[in-house]
Amino acid sequence: MFKKSMGKSIALLLGASLIAAGCSTGGAAKKELTLAYVAWDSEIASTHVVEYVLEKELGYEVEMLQVDAGPMWTGVSDGSADAMVAAWLPSTHESYYKDNEGKFVDLGPNLDGTKVGLVVPAYMDVASIEDLKKPEVAELVDSTIIGIEPGAGIMMATEEAIPAYGLEGWTLLESSSAAMATELQSAYNDQKPIIVTGWTPHWKFGKMDLKYLEDPQGVYGGDEQIHTIVRKDLEKDHPDAYKLLDAFNWTPDEMAAVMVDIQEGAEPADAAKAWVEANEDKVKSWLE
Repeated sequence: MFKKSMGKSIALLLGASLIAAGCSTGGAAKKELTLAYVAWDSEIASTHVVEYVLEKELGYEVEMLQVDAGPMWTGVSDGSADAMVAAWLPSTHESYYKDNEGKFVDLGPNLDGTKVGLVVPAYMDVASIEDLKKPEVAELVDSTIIGIEPGAGIMMATEEAIPAYGLEGWTLLESSSAAMATELQSAYNDQKPIIVTGWTPHWKFGKMDLKYLEDPQGVYGGDEQIHTIVRKDLEKDHPDAYKLLDAFNWTPDEMAAVMVDIQEGAEPADAAKAWVEANEDKVKSWLE
């Protein structure tokens, strides 16, 4: 009788253990995060690096959500995305920050030393946005500035710059960051004039001799930072991911190494993996 009762108890304990294990496994399977990002070369690089570390080191399953800047901010603010490492502040994404203020957590900068503005090849004899009012300069580029995705902060700033500098008749051509870079590279190869919306860090500055046009009216603001923004309650729901995202930081040169690899043909995930494996000490510091 005693043996039968003991056997029954062991069976019950084993059953309880299996249920607990099942719950534990289920919890582990729910280590899921969604990272939102814009299709800028810089943000493709940084977001894929963070994705790789979250998956490889912390066991998360990461969904990558590529969207425009407005939906990126909205997604983190309403909780449909968990985080982004792609917030250009204080100027480029100022309007998105203000529109969603109080609905997200700003973990501060993950990269210092960014800049945005109008960019031309160094061989062009033009130094300032003011110079674009000259008929001979306008004629060189058909009064056209090659832009990126509509709604991007740099596009909104350029829409302000056109009237601010009296550039009547000028057109800001909407495209994408990839299309802009392709147009710039093609013109540069042929030594032709071109004006684009540009930002640093970006691989184009490593591949071509370029310069920013002076912005005496300060329409584009000064140097910026890229911030990490996360949804409210992320620290409570996923403390290890929150800690990593809070610690994540790197330099423009480190970011450029990943961007150049991608530009030269590597898949973003492969470029991120290669950089992480080559920078173990840096990555370890994010996880401490």
